[in-house]
Amino acid sequence: MTAAPPNAGAAHALRGAITLAGVTRVFAGNIPAVDHIDLEIRAGEFFTLLGPSGCGKTTLLRMIAGFETPDDGRILISGREMQDVPAHKRAVNTVFQSYALFPHLNVQQNIGFGLRMQGVKPPERKKRVDAIMELLKIGAFAKRNAAQLSGGQRQRVALARALVNEPEVVLLDEPLSALDAKLRTELQIELLRMQKRLGMTFIFVTHDQHEALVMSDRIGVMSKGKLQQVGPVLDVYEKPQNVFVAEFLGLSNIWPIARGGNGEAVTPIGEL
Repeated sequence: MTAAPPNAGAAHALRGAITLAGVTRVFAGNIPAVDHIDLEIRAGEFFTLLGPSGCGKTTLLRMIAGFETPDDGRILISGREMQDVPAHKRAVNTVFQSYALFPHLNVQQNIGFGLRMQGVKPPERKKRVDAIMELLKIGAFAKRNAAQLSGGQRQRVALARALVNEPEVVLLDEPLSALDAKLRTELQIELLRMQKRLGMTFIFVTHDQHEALVMSDRIGVMSKGKLQQVGPVLDVYEKPQNVFVAEFLGLSNIWPIARGGNGEAVTPIGEL
């Protein structure tokens, strides 16, 4: 038996891990869309960036993907510095809210497009496309064009296209927001099943509190370009670190508390 290289275990542990150190993106008017973000995302976890529209979560996702360049800070994926690595050379695939399927290609061709661009030979390409279609239960409409698909079917195809390349990290930018409630719940379950089965790192962006709380291993709550709190779902829900996090998660029983002359806590309804 051949011994594994000395660094094999460490490399495997880092596969899909992400480090953000002081990541900043400033738009016109010198307004920071993302303001000095420090964050560690563990390999193989389902991590959600949660916050209202305009909080910077999608901009942060786009910088991880390589679609935007930070004005300051560092991004490491699987322990590798990404400063000079273009988007198409990062081991990252993105599922967009709009799905971004090619209308002139059928489902099978859409899913295999990235493999074709990588030069994967047709027999291997077909094998991998067939396997991911079976996993996502979309083989029945493999020959349909994107325009002939329902919203839920398009979402599954977009996810299959992201997964078939076997990326280290999958980025999901509000992929379920356009779906009705029943279908959204079904696809939440599907996403979780896929993520746990494949063991890939998923970074999910949403403004939907319920979606974040039921799907994630950990969440990072964002507001005005800053991370307000990061932690396991239950910790963030039960122990919000500031008023914004508490209110955004729907915890509205917040009272102002002052310290009385004897050190006691004074609330609007009296001392505690």
